[in-house]
Amino acid sequence: MNETKKSFSYHWGSGIVAEEAQIETPHHMPTIQLLEFTEGPAAGEKSIRFCQYNLKGRFMRSPLLISADDLGEMRKALDESPKLKELLRLLVAP
Repeated sequence: MNETKKSFSYHWGSGIVAEEAQIETPHHMPTIQLLEFTEGPAAGEKSIRFCQYNLKGRFMRSPLLISADDLGEMRKALDESPKLKELLRLLVAP
């Protein structure tokens, strides 16, 4: 994970990217982020954002696409983001 905290802002609140799992493919950088809201109506809440960056590091406002062939690499990237990984378990655990 990048040690410099990224920030984000939505009309219901803003905050920091607390953890991030990111891989690089030939076309883009699929990314999963743990967002922690610090200001606004959502202050104190956490959310998961599925997004992507282009190869120059610019945020892309389009749906995340990740190849099945790249899922293993993303799983390894999640090992560096334990809080995010634990929240994602809630998607698949009974």
